[in-house]
Amino acid sequence: MTDEEYGAFYRASFALLVRQLYAMTGDFGEAQDAVQEAFVKGWDRRAKLTRDEGGPEAWIRTVAWRLAVSRWRRARRGRELEQERMRFAPQVAAAPGLEHTELVAALRRLPAPQRQAVVLHHLCDLSLQQIAAETGAALGTVKARLSRGRAALAGYLREQPEELTVVEGGRRTEGNHCA
Repeated sequence: MTDEEYGAFYRASFALLVRQLYAMTGDFGEAQDAVQEAFVKGWDRRAKLTRDEGGPEAWIRTVAWRLAVSRWRRARRGRELEQERMRFAPQVAAAPGLEHTELVAALRRLPAPQRQAVVLHHLCDLSLQQIAAETGAALGTVKARLSRGRAALAGYLREQPEELTVVEGGRRTEGNHCA
């Protein structure tokens, strides 16, 4: 992939990948940061990206997901240290959290592997085999994660439309939101 091709790929794919990572992480800012950093890492590999299984989009999405997971781990460790420190400090009431759409809020409640499987299958329209290849999980594991994720989501969502819905700009839309 030439410099110009990579630039065109970036312009064509950045927003799409951010939406996908947002659905996976539930944090729009984190999704933007992870995708941007993945594109920076992809710059050095741009000559090899077209040969990778799943193409450059799958590689960027996988790298962005792994970056987000790494940040979560660092953040969790930071919270653990902060909790330890706060054990000896006066207690302060926590600030209220940000409002999120029903779907993102429900997705956040799922374990990360289940959330990733649900998002890749239902929002990104990937087949089970493609999800297995992208995540490195066995096909049976992907099926189990998807099944458990769907069951948990059904309980979390107040409404049960035929397709998952996303609220964008205050209006409800249905269907594939990754394309």
